[in-house]
Amino acid sequence: MTVKLSHLAMATADPEATSKFFVDVLGWKIAGIVNSRNASGYYVTDGNVNFALLNFKNAPAAGKEFPEGYVGLHHIGFQCENIEEMVDKFKDAGYEPRHDVNIAQGLGMNPEKDNAEYKMSGPENIMIDVSERGWVGTSTFKAKTK
Repeated sequence: MTVKLSHLAMATADPEATSKFFVDVLGWKIAGIVNSRNASGYYVTDGNVNFALLNFKNAPAAGKEFPEGYVGLHHIGFQCENIEEMVDKFKDAGYEPRHDVNIAQGLGMNPEKDNAEYKMSGPENIMIDVSERGWVGTSTFKAKTK
C-alpha cells in the first residue's frame, strides 16, 4: 500500500499574513478557511498538497509537545486507502495513536467525518495525520459522500 504526502500543518501567530505569502509569493490558492473551537486559519494548496496554516486556540488541541505560542511545522499528513490498516501498521511499528490530540480535536478514523483524519505518533516525535479522504484542494481529495 502506497500513501501520498498530501498535508502539512504549520502553527502560526498570524494565519492571514502567512496565507498571503503562499498566495502572493508562491501563487498558491486558498482552499478553505479554518474556524473551529480549536484553531483558526487557512488551508492553502498548490493543487497537490494541502498546507494548513493554524493559530491554535487551546493547548490540548495543539498537543502537549507544543508550548503555548509555538510557531513552526506542526504535523504532516498522508492519504491512504484504508485508515484502519494504516493505523495498525503504525502500531505494529511501535507508533501509537495520539489520543490526547484526537480527543481534544474530536478526530477519529471515520472517513465520513468532516475531519476525517487520525493523529498518530511518528519518528522523532513528529505528529502524523492519516486520512482516507485526504485534504481539500488536493487532486486526490474525496468529498464527503453523505
